[in-house]
Amino acid sequence: MTVSIPADGPGEVLLPVRGGTEAFAAWSRVPIDRHTQVIVVDHTSARSVIVAPLPA
Repeated sequence: MTVSIPADGPGEVLLPVRGGTEAFAAWSRVPIDRHTQVIVVDHTSARSVIVAPLPA
């Protein structure tokens, strides 16, 4: 993740796409700190995703 995700707004995550990495706007139900591994649970548009912290 490149920008932490606050409770009231988007952050940013880097995701592997077509052999490279691309940035996506990311939303979460809970705040997520920078450098936390996440899992994509849904998408809201072509460049926005909903994520959750990756379970340990």
